[in-house]
Amino acid sequence: MLPGDRRDDRERTGLVRLLKQKQNRISLVVLDMAGTTVADDGLVEQAFDAAARRLGVEPGTPDHAEKLAYVRATMGESKISVFRHLFGEEARAQEANAAFEEAYGQLVAAGQCAPVPGAREAIERLRGEGRGVVLTTGFARVTQEAILAALGWGEGLVDLTLCPGDVGGRGRPYPDMVLAALLRTRAADAVAQVAVAGDTSYDMLTGSRAGAGMVAGVLTGAHEEGALRAAGATHVLGSVAELPDAVAEYELRATETES
Repeated sequence: MLPGDRRDDRERTGLVRLLKQKQNRISLVVLDMAGTTVADDGLVEQAFDAAARRLGVEPGTPDHAEKLAYVRATMGESKISVFRHLFGEEARAQEANAAFEEAYGQLVAAGQCAPVPGAREAIERLRGEGRGVVLTTGFARVTQEAILAALGWGEGLVDLTLCPGDVGGRGRPYPDMVLAALLRTRAADAVAQVAVAGDTSYDMLTGSRAGAGMVAGVLTGAHEEGALRAAGATHVLGSVAELPDAVAEYELRATETES
């Protein structure tokens, strides 16, 4: 082999390594809000109680217990979808949803809203590493904006915020918000370069159905590790504060595996 051939081989090897690093890079991170980046502390259930009362379902009754169990099981799903299941008629579902959003907004306005410890720092680190970050929710836009305002998470903290109404009305467990985040930010070249993080099984289903390379469950919200893994979690973390390190480790292992 001539010296020039060896140099060409080294250059090709270096190019292949760079291409693998780019392919395995997480370029876009899609984060849930309540229970993941925003502490819930029972706010969803309190707001549900208000919505249930509005429609004549009183706490302490078997009907209330049955409906609350469904709310807990479907944490993460678009709230209007939940109320359509619970109350059937569209008018009643819309009334319940409006009452829920109103009650949740009042709780937020009363100061019962706080970030998960380390959440803002995690977002800032991820963006500082050149990754796009998008916040998603199953709430309506007005509630999402109230939460962001209460936390002081104004324009510039993340690249984009999305709710089901922004993507045609289909929230979790459909992949629509994740795919919309990819298309609108153009932060990643492929779904494999996307990480999705959330606290519910519906978050995990959303990430899996979108084809995300990394689907991370966090234990600061509604569902436990078993439910998260059963729904497709590739990673389970104590909280979103651990996500930047987990992303870095994922990239390193993926590149080493292909070397």
